Amino acid sequence: MPANKTLLISAVTAALGGLLFGFDTVVISGAEQRIESLWGLSSQLHGLAMSAALWGTVLGSLMGAYPSDRFGRKRTLLAIGLLYFVSAVWSALAGDVYSFMAARFLGGVGVGVSTVAAPLYITEISPPALRGRLTGMFQFNIVFGILLAYLSNYLLSGLGETAWRWMLGVEALPALAYSVACLFLPESPRWLLTVRGDRDSAAEVARRVGLAESEADADALLDQIDAASRAESPNQRFFTRGLSRPISLAFLIAVFNQLSGINAVLYFAPRIFEMTGLGPQSAFQQSIFVGVTNLVFTLAGLWLIDRLGRRTLLVIGSLGYILSLGLCSWAFATESYPIVPYCLFAFIAAHAIGQGAVIWVFISEVFPNRHRAAGAALGSGTHWVLAAVITLVFPTAVTKFPPSVVFGFFATMMVVQLVWVATRVPETKGVPLEELQRRLGTE
Repeated sequence: MPANKTLLISAVTAALGGLLFGFDTVVISGAEQRIESLWGLSSQLHGLAMSAALWGTVLGSLMGAYPSDRFGRKRTLLAIGLLYFVSAVWSALAGDVYSFMAARFLGGVGVGVSTVAAPLYITEISPPALRGRLTGMFQFNIVFGILLAYLSNYLLSGLGETAWRWMLGVEALPALAYSVACLFLPESPRWLLTVRGDRDSAAEVARRVGLAESEADADALLDQIDAASRAESPNQRFFTRGLSRPISLAFLIAVFNQLSGINAVLYFAPRIFEMTGLGPQSAFQQSIFVGVTNLVFTLAGLWLIDRLGRRTLLVIGSLGYILSLGLCSWAFATESYPIVPYCLFAFIAAHAIGQGAVIWVFISEVFPNRHRAAGAALGSGTHWVLAAVITLVFPTAVTKFPPSVVFGFFATMMVVQLVWVATRVPETKGVPLEELQRRLGTE
């Protein structure tokens, strides 16, 4: 079924928060070595500076449910854009490492909240047949932002000693544009009904975004949403036996996402390529190829997610992870360095078509309406805690252990993921959100 104009514009606008997310988190890869030498950072302080944004992301993801429920999805998305803007300007002007870390931490808060609010919003305004592709646009924009960051870093890398400041500061322009665009979003009809209790506004938005074609259709949809919400106790706590299955699914998909090593590869791509003997400029160029590969295979994942389903893409991605990471580990162990870039490109492709395409869609689908924001915060928070930890320890890990051991560990974790997907993960493709609530036993 085609998406109507309002639905498409609203979903694309919300998903642009992912573009800023991808740009903000990866742009540091072009500045990290200059920052290390400029302020004479130890490996521990360097790791802390690199992971500062991720610790902010942890806080933002854990607290993201509160503004999303208290103030609404639309106002939360607007606030995210403003956080990105302030962080970009402050990071570019930072005079010492501690000021820099504070600025990056603030931007990280925006990233964390965006991983809760944006997929949540898109999921709630989308019809079942389009939900995977529309919510998946958030991931597409993440990887598009990553590609733009790599490209921007490459183009600005010749500006001399202050190039890193321009790399970080240029984000202020799209952040400001995104904030303005969010002013024109309609609010989520499910939030209007289940949190605000505003049935008339919920019905009007449902018709505008194409969830209902007539007043009668809107009334029927809202009755279904209301009935599903009433099936839950208003005072039901989040960590209960009734929510144990979606909680475990959201937690584990986030855990395995990070145990693949994806953030280590994305954030330290130039450094990894230099380990194979490439010069700094060539390493930046290879990083752009990483971004292009990520974008192309994310598009493939979005095309397939509502056709093959979430579970099938996770299986395909797991197999690709195992092969690419295993081969990368072997290449470092045997000093077969020329094949390392191709292994990393294959790894990125496996991630993009599997976990990358699925994670934010899946986490936003499996929880009932009343607990969807809290569930998204759990999955996102888990993801970012591990991302911060891995980014913090990676510079130390590759000095204490051979790269072959580090990549071998990631490959082993992906074997465990494949077993989990094959035995425990349900298919959510094309199932209405309220029907998923019944199937997962969360009523």
